[in-house]
Amino acid sequence: MDPKALPSEIQTLLSKALQAPPVSFTASAPLHSTDRDGFAPEGDKRFKQLIDGIRYSHKFILSYQVVLIGLLLVFTAIHWGSRLQAWRRRRNTIKGRYGGDKTTVGKVVDGKGAVTIQSISRGSSSSSSTLQEDFDPKYQDSERRLDEQSLLLPKASGAKAPSWGWTMTNNIRAWLVYQPRPIPIVNKTLPSNGTTLVVLAFIGLQMFYTFFKTSLSLSMLFVFADRTSLVFVANLPLLYLFAAKNQPIKFLTGYSYESLNIFHRRLGEVMCLLALLHSAGMLGVWYTVLQPAGITLIKFLLIKMILLGIGAFVAYEVLYITSLGSFRQRWYELFLGVHVVLQVAALVLVWFHHRRSRWYVGVALAIFLIDRLVYRMSVKLTTVRASLELQEDKRTVVLRAPVPTQEKRKWVKALLGAGITTGWKATEHAFLTVPSLARKHIIQAHPFTIASKAPTADEREANLELIIRAQDGFSGDLVRYAKGHDTVAIRLDGPYGSQTAVELLQDSEHAIIVAGGSGIAVAWPLVWSVIGRAAMQDLEHSISPDNSKKILVLWIVRERSHISWLGEERLEELRARGVTLMTPAPTSDHGHPDIANIIREWLNDIDDQVSSRSRGKIGVVVSGPDGMNRAVRNVCSSLLQEGRDVSVEVEKFGW
Repeated sequence: MDPKALPSEIQTLLSKALQAPPVSFTASAPLHSTDRDGFAPEGDKRFKQLIDGIRYSHKFILSYQVVLIGLLLVFTAIHWGSRLQAWRRRRNTIKGRYGGDKTTVGKVVDGKGAVTIQSISRGSSSSSSTLQEDFDPKYQDSERRLDEQSLLLPKASGAKAPSWGWTMTNNIRAWLVYQPRPIPIVNKTLPSNGTTLVVLAFIGLQMFYTFFKTSLSLSMLFVFADRTSLVFVANLPLLYLFAAKNQPIKFLTGYSYESLNIFHRRLGEVMCLLALLHSAGMLGVWYTVLQPAGITLIKFLLIKMILLGIGAFVAYEVLYITSLGSFRQRWYELFLGVHVVLQVAALVLVWFHHRRSRWYVGVALAIFLIDRLVYRMSVKLTTVRASLELQEDKRTVVLRAPVPTQEKRKWVKALLGAGITTGWKATEHAFLTVPSLARKHIIQAHPFTIASKAPTADEREANLELIIRAQDGFSGDLVRYAKGHDTVAIRLDGPYGSQTAVELLQDSEHAIIVAGGSGIAVAWPLVWSVIGRAAMQDLEHSISPDNSKKILVLWIVRERSHISWLGEERLEELRARGVTLMTPAPTSDHGHPDIANIIREWLNDIDDQVSSRSRGKIGVVVSGPDGMNRAVRNVCSSLLQEGRDVSVEVEKFGW
C-alpha cells in the first residue's frame, strides 16, 4: 500500500469516519490485528476500496503523458512529411512549368534587373478602381455555372470525369473547411468544421481520462474527486506550453502559439471545470462521510491542504473569467496584468496543495519562466527609436523604426530563437512596449503584425513598420501621443508567428490574398514574399506568360483615406510587378463587396489565360474581421465541392 496515496490529514479523517484504523506500514504491526494490506478484518472495507481506486488513478494518469508525446510525434511526422511532399511538388511544378513547354519567351527584365511578371488585371490599374469597374458580369448566371462546371474537366478530347474517390475527397475537404454561422444571441464565432473536430477530439480525450473506470457512487466520491485533480495537474505543463510564445511545438509541427491559442483556451476551460468538479467532490465527501462522523464544515475548510486548494481554485477561476472575450475587449490591460500574476500565484498554491502535483507544477513553472525571463525579457528583446506618423483619419498611427540586422545561422534561429535584429519573415508579429506613454505601459506588451517587407540576407539595416489603429487603452494613448510627438523609444519582443501561409502561397500555382482594413499588414509583406520566390525561379528558367504564377490581392477598406497607410506609389509598385490589386469601394459608402463573386470572376479570367496544365493548386490567405474570414473560408469550401484544388489559411489579427 502506497503511503503517499492519501495525504496524512485526509487519511486520518477518512479512516476515522469509516471506522477503520489508519493503514499500518510498519513491520512491527501485530499480524493478528490486521491483514496484509493493513486493514482490520472486521473494519469497513470501503477505506481499502478508496485506496485501491486512488492507486489505480495514479498509475493510469501516467499514460496520459505517453499519449500526448505520441500525438506530438504524429503531428511532427505529418508536418515534415508535408514539407517534403511540398518540396517534391514544387520541383515537379518547376520542371513542368519551365521544362515542359516547347515554346518559351525570354526573360523580361526592367532597368533595375528585376524580372517582370505579366500583368493579369482586366480593369483599370488605378487604386481608385471599384468593384463595379473591375467586375462587370461577363456571363449570365446559367452560363457562369456551366462555365465553372466545365473547368472541372480537362479540355482535351476524350477526357474522363473526376473519379468517385476524388469527388468524395473534395467533398470531405469542403466540409472541413466550411465555417458555420456564429452562435445566435451570444454571437460566439465558431471555427471551421475541421478545427471543431480536432477540439472535440481533444476534449473527448480529457473526458476519457476523467471517467474511465471511475465510479460515480457516493461511496467512491473521493476517488472521482481525486481523479479530476490528477487530470487537472497532468494538463498544467500542456496549458503553459500552449500559451508560451517560445516553445518547441512550432519547430516540430509548424504551429506557432497563436495557432494553438484555441486549444489553450479550450483546455483552460476544461481545467476550470475539472477544478470545479474536484471542489464539489470534496464537499460531497465531507457531507456524506466526514459530517456524520462529527467533522464540521469549518474544521474541514480550515485544513491547510484544503485552504491551499481553495486558493488555487479561486485563482484559476478568476483567470478564466478575465480571459473571456467580452472582458478582454473591454479591459485588455487589466487582462494582461491579471493573467501574468495569477498564473504564477496559482502554480505556487497548487505546489503546496498536494505533493503529488509538484512534478507537473515544476515543469509548468519552468516553461513559464524560460519563456518570460530567458526569451521575452532577454534573447528576443530589442530597444530602438521609432518615428510616428499620424494618418489622415486621425485614428491610425504608422510606426517606423530602423532596425540594425545581424547574421545568425538558420538552424540556431529555428531551434533556439533570435531577436528581431536577425530579421523577420512575412506574417510574423512583434510585441510592442512604449514606456513613455504612461507608467502602466512600462510592463505592457501588445502584439502587432509587422507590415514591412521581410529584410534580405545582405541588408545591414531593416525598416520595420507597424500599422496601429486606435482602440481603447494602449492604442488610443499612442494615437494621442503621436499628435504631439514625432519619435518615441520602443521595446520590441519578437518576431513570432508561423510560416504556414507563406509556404502555402509559395507552393501554389496561383495565390489569392484577401485583407480587411489593417489586415493589409499581413498581406503586404506576404505578397512580396510570394513575388520574391516566383522571381527567383523565373531567373533560372525562361518565362512563359501562359504558365506564370498569378496573384490577386484584394484589399477591402472602410474609408478611402485608409489607402494612405501604404500610399499610391507602393500600390502601383505591386501592379508593376504583375499583381492584380483590387480595392473595392469603401464599405462605409457602398457596403461590403461580394467577395465570393470577386474571387470567382478572377479565377474565370485566369482559366481563360493559362494552359490547362497550369490550373493547379490555388492558395488563399485571408486576414480581416471574423465575418470576412468566414466568407473567404466558405467560398473556398464551395470551390472544393466544384472540384478545384484549393487550400486556405486564416491569419487572424487580434488576440
